[in-house]
Amino acid sequence: MLEVGKKAPDFTLPDQDGKKVSLKDFKGKKIILYFYPKDNTSGCTKEACSFRDDFPKFKKTDAVILGVSPDSVSSHKKFAEKFNLPFTLLSDEEKKVLELYNVWKEKSMYGKKYMGVERTTYIIDETGKIKKIFNKVKVDGHNLEVMEALKD
Repeated sequence: MLEVGKKAPDFTLPDQDGKKVSLKDFKGKKIILYFYPKDNTSGCTKEACSFRDDFPKFKKTDAVILGVSPDSVSSHKKFAEKFNLPFTLLSDEEKKVLELYNVWKEKSMYGKKYMGVERTTYIIDETGKIKKIFNKVKVDGHNLEVMEALKD
């Protein structure tokens, strides 16, 4: 079980350009690791664009933003280009990292059950430890909650 104060599990995934990115590449920096269900859907677009719009503020805190979903590298590339996203999107088509971070869950919509990503954000400190976990994220105002948590 992942908890605040524990070490964040390392992983390596391809980014929107197909380049391999590992969590350990960012040691010494704060990391905003946010998991989202799907590129180009209303909630996910709104969340990504709010991080984009506040990107200069996040950069001042020396924080790195990493978005993770089960979408393909090419889907991420199109999504990042369409909305001019200045941060890294990671593709987890095999859902290994989604499971590792406990965000691949059974969901329910209109009485149908299916597996999907529960919108979750982890803030990881400079030493690689989990500083804060936001479960079942509501998109509106989430970027402000994350900014507040970085100040602590």
